[in-house]
Amino acid sequence: MGLHINFTTPAYFFQSYPRPWLDHYSKTGLLMNDPTVSWCFENTGFCRWSDLEDPAGILTQAAAYGMKYGMVYATDAGGSHSMAGFARPDREYTDAEISELTARFDILHEATRDQASLPAGTVEQLKKMSIIVTHPGS
Repeated sequence: MGLHINFTTPAYFFQSYPRPWLDHYSKTGLLMNDPTVSWCFENTGFCRWSDLEDPAGILTQAAAYGMKYGMVYATDAGGSHSMAGFARPDREYTDAEISELTARFDILHEATRDQASLPAGTVEQLKKMSIIVTHPGS
């Protein structure tokens, strides 16, 4: 999840995909060709991974790490851009599951949109959570 992205840097960033995948993804520089990231920068709404073109084979590589099915979601609500990706090993997300995920993400997006209105302690805790979730043990 990248919340409130300014150019390419999110105010809050959470990664919870399996550590071996995150390590492989980083070491091999997959971000530059990742169709999920490209889709989210170019669109709003949701898209299942199975509907994305993947010429670099990144989603095939993700499947080898147990993430065979997924979806992405992007929003520009309130003049701020946020995006998220979700994956699972067993089946496509249902429309109802996608509705639930996107509704919850919209709440998170809206709740964190105006950092100036959040108490300083809340902003600090969110940033700490971002580091802890993304880099366990940090």
